[in-house]
Amino acid sequence: MLSSSIMQETAEVHVREEAKQDSAALLQKLTTESQNDASQGFDTKSALEIARIINHEDAKVAGTVKKAIPEIAQVIDQVARSLRDGGRLIYVGAGSSGRIAALDASECPPTYSTAPGQVQYIMAGGPKALASAVEVNEDSEELGQRDIARRRPTRKDVVIGVSASGRTPYVVAAVAYARARGAYTAAVTCNNGTPLGEAANTAIIAEVGPEVVSGSTRMKAGTAQKMILNMITTGAMTRLGYVYENLMVNVHMQNSKLVERGIRILMRACNIDRETAVQTIKSAGRSVPVALVMLKAKVDKPEAVRRLAKSDGNVRLAIEDNILEL
Repeated sequence: MLSSSIMQETAEVHVREEAKQDSAALLQKLTTESQNDASQGFDTKSALEIARIINHEDAKVAGTVKKAIPEIAQVIDQVARSLRDGGRLIYVGAGSSGRIAALDASECPPTYSTAPGQVQYIMAGGPKALASAVEVNEDSEELGQRDIARRRPTRKDVVIGVSASGRTPYVVAAVAYARARGAYTAAVTCNNGTPLGEAANTAIIAEVGPEVVSGSTRMKAGTAQKMILNMITTGAMTRLGYVYENLMVNVHMQNSKLVERGIRILMRACNIDRETAVQTIKSAGRSVPVALVMLKAKVDKPEAVRRLAKSDGNVRLAIEDNILEL
């Protein structure tokens, strides 16, 4: 007769096996995991045919993202409010999705001069997973909860889970934890009816369908996710006034390329020559927003700085402060 401990261990094994079978069955139902009829016989194609098939499938991505624009707009406004009130945008992802999220977060400081802590990312497996595959961590709900808990999410924050399948345990658990602590949460996924979409306040779904190489969600799904994350941060920063007209006026001039970009932005915005732009940027302490307010509102540096502080960095409002006072 089997001992109770052996019987319990056997039962646990059966439970785990059933869970694996259920997980496999669910995976097969995802559109991102289906086989793509358009790329049948892909391995027999010429280089030109391969490129054409991929390009044809990629052309569908923008249309799928377009369907999610209302939800994207909701998240843009929420992120803008959060950052304005001293909160943070925190991305959570794993694998390709996590790397795309890390890229978007990392590019906000040089593009908009945001503080490093304002837009963050959490990656399953940590920073080393950006360059090396540590995909096993994405199956752990405990690690997802632990990693987001270390950031101490609050009602001021926005936490966005990024997962093509919408069922990555690490990401789902992190988003659920953040929402339970009052953070506004969003999901960016490429499948309908997913655990991640259900865990979040807002689900942004871009159903790109089967990949050219079945299950390789770094392709169409990855492209859709990058487009969406770009829209969220670009939209939020624009709503905050870090863009003037369509110019990247909050550029952080840390290298020669960015310095040159700042000069050209000022020349365009104010219709001035290069020498005037260079001299104004110097007198503005190498700040394009300060220089722009100085020129547009015809004020000195201290007044430009005061206006920008009063408007929370919103360049247009800082310029129009002069108009309102007339």
